[in-house]
Amino acid sequence: MKKINQTTLFLILTFTISFLLAGIYKLTGGGSQDRTGFMILGIIYMFIPTIAVLIVKKLIHREKIATELLISFKINKWFFVAWLLMPILAFLTFGISLLFPDVMYSPDMSDMFSRFESMMTPEQAEQMRASVESLPLHPVWITLMQGLIAGITVNAIAGFGEELGWRGFLLKQFKDMNFMKASILIGFIWGIWHAPMILMGHNYPDHPVAGVFMMTILCILLSVILLYITIKSKSVIAAAIMHGTMNATAGISIMLIEGGNDLTVGMPGVAGFITLIIAITVLFVYDRYISKEKILVNKMSKFL
Repeated sequence: MKKINQTTLFLILTFTISFLLAGIYKLTGGGSQDRTGFMILGIIYMFIPTIAVLIVKKLIHREKIATELLISFKINKWFFVAWLLMPILAFLTFGISLLFPDVMYSPDMSDMFSRFESMMTPEQAEQMRASVESLPLHPVWITLMQGLIAGITVNAIAGFGEELGWRGFLLKQFKDMNFMKASILIGFIWGIWHAPMILMGHNYPDHPVAGVFMMTILCILLSVILLYITIKSKSVIAAAIMHGTMNATAGISIMLIEGGNDLTVGMPGVAGFITLIIAITVLFVYDRYISKEKILVNKMSKFL
């Protein structure tokens, strides 16, 4: 079977299983308001790309995948870039959000408390506030420390569930493409794959339909950075660490602000898009003038 057929089969399996699972959850009364059920669905959802890879590569074609799909734990400097970059971008997104006319600095996190209190009883809300006030450090710094730990442990495992498909399997399938073309294509596929979760309220609870479009843009921008780090580190594990750390620390971008909405502030909003465009611009400068490998203007096969 040719590679194009492997790619098609992977996409059919990934989208069919994912959309079917999300559809069953929705039809049985599930939704984002059921926080526990939705979280479990999200965790399972993240592993579906890896399940599809295993079916295609191991079950059907009986091929080895560790070396082929860049599953390497050989640590290099790009692992540390993958680990530390997203918290930096989360803080930058926070700063950019403050430039928006309807957004203000809120060190007491009043806006964040308001969002959570709408889902709690008055007693639970008061208990949450008391717990936060008793913390030895501001919650932002605790979130940062916990996020960095989660990013290289449990969140990295969940991130790997996606990355083996997007930056492992599809990277190799599209290796004869120009880097930017492959990044955009993989990012588009990745974004559309999120559609059922977004429509049920993930990331854009107030704008679920527009959120599908926004999520696709976000994934395309993120894919450029994730793909670059995968190639530079020669490991999909680095991409999993970046993905996991992003999920664990992205909340920092909205913890200290008041105002805006899910389309404008935070990593999934316009502020996050501006941050990622800045990061990609820096990446272009690095690749053009500093790096010995000119990845961004070449076919990826040259570096794999």
